[in-house]
Amino acid sequence: MNRKLHIIAYDITEDSPRTKLAKFLLDFGDRVQHSVFEADLEPEDVERILARAETLIEPTDSVRIYPLCADCAEKVRTLGRKGPVDLADLTIV
Repeated sequence: MNRKLHIIAYDITEDSPRTKLAKFLLDFGDRVQHSVFEADLEPEDVERILARAETLIEPTDSVRIYPLCADCAEKVRTLGRKGPVDLADLTIV
């Protein structure tokens, strides 16, 4: 198994593709901020996410996937709420 923790962040202008990508990403990991996910991914998961995102975004949008080594993942520091964002915390317009 070649899973490692990844941070997925996006900035998508239009509501519909942004919502579609967010729902898709829920199959892979946890939403930790409005446009940021943490996910344990295999390399093929990364490719699948990028392929799906490519069908949704415009040239002015951005999707970034950052792999974290095991040592880096252990050093992640957070303030405030820990863990995934509850859907009740979100307002989708």
